[in-house]
Amino acid sequence: MPTPANAPLLRPQATVMLSRVAHSLYWMSRYIERAENLSRLLDVNLQLLLDFQGFTDTTIKEHWGSILLSSGDEELFAKHYDIADSHNVTEYFAFDLRNPNSIRGCVNAARENARMIRDQISAEMWETINELYLYLHDRSSEEIWATGAGEFFNNVKRAAHLFQGLTTSTYSRSEGWEFIEFGKYLERADKTTRILDVKYHILLPSATDVGGAVDTAQWQAVLRSASALEAYRRFYVREILPWKVGEFLIFSDSFPRSLHFCVAQVDEFLRRILGETGARPRTAAGRASRRLLADLQSLAITDVLDQGLHEFLMDIQATLDTIGDEVVQTTMFYPAESSIEEQQQQQQQQ
Repeated sequence: MPTPANAPLLRPQATVMLSRVAHSLYWMSRYIERAENLSRLLDVNLQLLLDFQGFTDTTIKEHWGSILLSSGDEELFAKHYDIADSHNVTEYFAFDLRNPNSIRGCVNAARENARMIRDQISAEMWETINELYLYLHDRSSEEIWATGAGEFFNNVKRAAHLFQGLTTSTYSRSEGWEFIEFGKYLERADKTTRILDVKYHILLPSATDVGGAVDTAQWQAVLRSASALEAYRRFYVREILPWKVGEFLIFSDSFPRSLHFCVAQVDEFLRRILGETGARPRTAAGRASRRLLADLQSLAITDVLDQGLHEFLMDIQATLDTIGDEVVQTTMFYPAESSIEEQQQQQQQQ
């Protein structure tokens, strides 16, 4: 298969086979990270509603609507569901295969990519991802609501963490490892922007609610959605303040889910994948990554708030999309596996 015109982005020893393997490793890693992030987000927001029993129907709709807006799925959701309530939104993000980014859809796609490269990953990695696939396949939303959603989401999170831990422990530090880590941190950075953006879309009834119990609980939920509450309290100790939450999740250089930390990892693995050894990147993705990292190293939270938190996060999401798209187009030759297409093919074969 001929290489693209900008083939120098691939290192000389890279081959078409490596590109095929790299594609599957990259998407396998992204889909597992995406499923884990969705599990945390849904679990935390369901718990938030339980903590505040006085929420009205309007408040609940705004609550779940904020998650749909931040994910960019409000139009697709509206095609299949009449109202954004706890049951419908959870069904849509957890089980609905009409949503390719549902937890089940992500795990299906991650497993399919892992299946195609079983000889390239460890047996422990394959067993873990296959067990998670079978666990989801045997569950329904009715069963989850009957037995408790919290246990279900915890099982998904634990399986994802186990998979990532086994990957760290059993996968050789080769070119394939670079694609795994690049995909994981690119996905994690994107999801951190969306977790922060959820709070932007939650409408408070009046200015007097800012700093109140509900507002504080919502910012605490943002931290919990990023598994950052304990780390935040160790760093700041004092009460949860909106600007400090934003500062921590955007600019921390030590917390592994902050934007700064994730983008630094993206930049590091991007340079390895594209062979960017010089001080001045040759590629558009390399330049975009370097500018984004420089911004996160030089800006302060006041700069972000002056620009507008939502606008700042949208710009970062667009930059991350640009970086990911160029790497996929220049180092891989195959589209991401779709769980829906996979099922259709299986039905046709049957």
